[in-house]
Amino acid sequence: MLSIMASKYRQNVTYVVNLVVNKMYRERVEEAFTQNYGVLKASELRELKVDSRAIRRLIEGGVMERIKTGYYRSLTIDPGEAATVVRLYPEGVLWLHTALFYYNYSDRTPLEWELLVSKNISRSRFELDYPVVKPFFVRPEELSFGITTMKIDGVTMNILDRDRLICECLRYERDLDSETFNKAIQGYLGDQEKNIRNLMSYAKRRRVSKRVHDILGVWL
Repeated sequence: MLSIMASKYRQNVTYVVNLVVNKMYRERVEEAFTQNYGVLKASELRELKVDSRAIRRLIEGGVMERIKTGYYRSLTIDPGEAATVVRLYPEGVLWLHTALFYYNYSDRTPLEWELLVSKNISRSRFELDYPVVKPFFVRPEELSFGITTMKIDGVTMNILDRDRLICECLRYERDLDSETFNKAIQGYLGDQEKNIRNLMSYAKRRRVSKRVHDILGVWL
């Protein structure tokens, strides 16, 4: 009888200890998620003294989920897709359809985040289901000019400036349907913040000077 009582006592103690430990891990991890746009790397969890067993408990407890190898997303806070994109791809630059939408040059809500990234970045970094990201790999020097930042859903994101964006639309017109292309051109022409000097400089670098003259020349 005493051995049974002792066994139950040990089980109860273990249960209470696990509750305390799980709560401690949960509070620690949720605070870290809050500070890091809802995404943590496995290395950051290790720095928090969260081992593989604790990670498994947090996943089973609905605190977080793995979104790709080495990355975990919070299920208790929702910072939004923009924050997740910034956390996963801080060097990425919004362009084409995504950038057109945020400049109000298009009224079509993009179904994916289109990012310009260096061709030296590993393709495997983009192997994930959420958020939906479409990378476009370019030479590093193409990321050295015509880039600015914009506040989107509360976070600062890299984005092509409006003049560089229009040059890319002219260069990759084949990737835009006619309605989107025409709205982009009209949106740019009506934009009080456009910079024609920048436009012509970028056009030369992107080899679309003739297209700028043919499409926009009469309006500039």
